[in-house]
Amino acid sequence: MEDQEALDLAADWADISQGLRKDLGQQMHSQWIKPIQLGSFCKQSGTLDLFLPTEFSANWVQDRFLDRLSLAWKIARSEVKSVRIQVHPGRRKMADLNLGSSPTQRRAANDRMQSGDPLGSLSDVGFTSSVGLDPSLTFAAFVTGTTNVLAFNAAERMAKVEKPQFSPLYLKAATGQGKTHLLHAIGHAYMQAHPRARIFYCSAERFMIEFVQALRQNAMIEFKARLRGFDLLLVDDIQFIIGKASAQEELLYTIDALLAEGKRLVFAADRAPQALDGVEQRLLSRLSMGLVADIQPADIELRRAILESKLTRFAPLEVPSDVIEFLARTINRNVRELVGGLNKLIAYAQLTGQEVSLQLAEEQLTDILSANRRRITIDEIQRTVCQFYRVDRSEMSSKRRARAVVRPRQVAMYLAKVLTPRSYPEIGRKFGGRDHSTVIHAVRLIEDLRQRDADMDGDVRSLLRQLES
Repeated sequence: MEDQEALDLAADWADISQGLRKDLGQQMHSQWIKPIQLGSFCKQSGTLDLFLPTEFSANWVQDRFLDRLSLAWKIARSEVKSVRIQVHPGRRKMADLNLGSSPTQRRAANDRMQSGDPLGSLSDVGFTSSVGLDPSLTFAAFVTGTTNVLAFNAAERMAKVEKPQFSPLYLKAATGQGKTHLLHAIGHAYMQAHPRARIFYCSAERFMIEFVQALRQNAMIEFKARLRGFDLLLVDDIQFIIGKASAQEELLYTIDALLAEGKRLVFAADRAPQALDGVEQRLLSRLSMGLVADIQPADIELRRAILESKLTRFAPLEVPSDVIEFLARTINRNVRELVGGLNKLIAYAQLTGQEVSLQLAEEQLTDILSANRRRITIDEIQRTVCQFYRVDRSEMSSKRRARAVVRPRQVAMYLAKVLTPRSYPEIGRKFGGRDHSTVIHAVRLIEDLRQRDADMDGDVRSLLRQLES
């Protein structure tokens, strides 16, 4: 009975979570609702426990979503009278601030990480961040293209020995486009250029947790002194600094103090400073006073280059070029998903002893591929091709066989097969009721021409970029 009740609760939570995702949006849901874990349900009191991993997240959900969660659960099952938000009891307690340590214990952040501390703890300088610098996220491992070269060059300059022309540096990019990679790379390069420097890397959420902890322990003087003692401050996901006006004010004063001493600051977020919600104007002004470097979504050339760079890890395993092209063209939402798709495909091939192929990619990456595919219509393809080749839209369905008309029509048929799930007969009907064999001929012809004719390959690549953007 207990197992069945747990299953019923889980099923109800899945429905409630799905509804909240639609109401709140994917980003808000992923940040605050998805981490919630079901606790116990007391039938006597009608109280249901929901657990979150940190005190900060529990307080946030309690303040903003408790009423909505309570109502949703009461609708789902009438015996739920109240919902209680708590920190997960199995969560490791944060270490106490070690503000009274001796000078010999107060080593630089990079010294502690280099000494092998598994958590990269910064408690000796007044912080308990559990996030260190990932050794794999370096400048050498970052693949550049036209969409991210500005941010890359700015990040490199921020880490050099010479004083940068701008500070703070603000990296703006959507999820999975490389802003966190560049933060870590700056930290690594700065440590090499300044071996005794004091570096602190954290998320905005972690900064707020440390601030609240110091406030409760009446240790704000020590907190400020330690924070302002860093030579390089790296803060990720600054969009989550919302709320807590006192924490924002402390960050503002810290920025001013560090800049006055010539220290370096780098922030990263998924939106521009002016688009941050709940952040006071003075802090927004400081965040945008240096350089705001935008990382645009990776174009298909950069996606290809990223995949090629990752293949060296799997040598001597071979991945056919058509598979690389397929992944680069199809998984276009963010780089993290792209690399994850390649890793999943290769892991599956290695574990099952199969060869990597286009068919295997389509079979094993269904979820990733379906999430990335934008609905491109044949009408949209015809319109784009006609504009590109400067022919009238009616020629897509006409019977004219002049070369100036036939070739664009064949390219459109090829793109319709590549970019849409339509069958050959369905495509033929959209091109003036042509037979499916005509479409097959057009697809094979364009495939062959792309191999032999650089101009044709260039035309198709250009059209693919337009249609997939």
